[in-house]
Amino acid sequence: MKILYAVQATGNGHISRAMQLLPYLERHGTVDFFMSGDNASLALNGNVKYRSKGLSLYYTQCGGLNYWQIFKKNKWTRAMKEARDLPVNKYDLVINDFDYITAESCRIHKKNSLHLGHQASFISEQTPRPDKISSVGEFIYKHYCNTSHFLGFHFESYDSFILPPVVKKEITEAEVSDLGHITVYLPSYQRNCLESQFLMLKNQLFHWFLPCIKQPYREENIIYYPIDSTFFNQSLVTCHGLITGGGFETPSEAMFLGKKLMCIPIRDHYEQKCNAAALQKLGVYTLPNADSPTFYNQIRHWLAEGQTISLPSINNIETTVERALTIMEIANNETLKIS
Repeated sequence: MKILYAVQATGNGHISRAMQLLPYLERHGTVDFFMSGDNASLALNGNVKYRSKGLSLYYTQCGGLNYWQIFKKNKWTRAMKEARDLPVNKYDLVINDFDYITAESCRIHKKNSLHLGHQASFISEQTPRPDKISSVGEFIYKHYCNTSHFLGFHFESYDSFILPPVVKKEITEAEVSDLGHITVYLPSYQRNCLESQFLMLKNQLFHWFLPCIKQPYREENIIYYPIDSTFFNQSLVTCHGLITGGGFETPSEAMFLGKKLMCIPIRDHYEQKCNAAALQKLGVYTLPNADSPTFYNQIRHWLAEGQTISLPSINNIETTVERALTIMEIANNETLKIS
């Protein structure tokens, strides 16, 4: 079987999940990757046959989306040409983790495809949303990755097609401890936005992961780290707590490890606000932003009063891959009957 796996590379979570699914998919055939986007920092260790700049997100210095950069750098005409030219029909199975180009290509060429990813869970109205619903955000959920079939991942199974999170083996098999530090991963906040806040908590050690750092080093109560999966995994499994954005994979890992978790969604990022709403329902400490001049006091309060929330369950990857293959086998057989 020839499998095309399209992965959105606007963040590291999609790549991390793909790396966990890959060995199970390879039991059923050869896997070619289509990488879409150019602002992830993790490498994808697979056969990347196609690359595209895709349609990516860009951020301001301190916690928000940069709409001017999004408009300026994303080229819709190029994306449409790539969709027309992508040879999806030479594959037996197309799996898509929230990529517009591959979904559009399958639509153009009348090819069945499966949206297998976190964003697929938002097709269900039962998946948590924030109090203020975004009509633009809801439109994107329904039309950005418009595939013929879908399986979603989320913190809880809010609907019949929503499965538990995929947690990577480096986390599930790790020896967990608590060395007292706080791991910080807030990629939409640059160093100058929050450094003074962490320095105010002189008795608390922070491991802060930033894209501008090349090698780990310490200044006062902060150890600065580059975005590196080995460093990050080790910091996470030994931390007391994690401060991170409103992503999906990293909060899932923290809850699986039994770590205290603070969630700060990227400003104006609807998916992250939805994730924060779901985490808040679970009891996770969430903040709308880190812009308060007394953010350090909010951290202090979280450390004193915040609960440790456990992840309800994790994904059985082998079962998930089998279910995905069954869905698509039935779909392809139905298509053959019609034709």
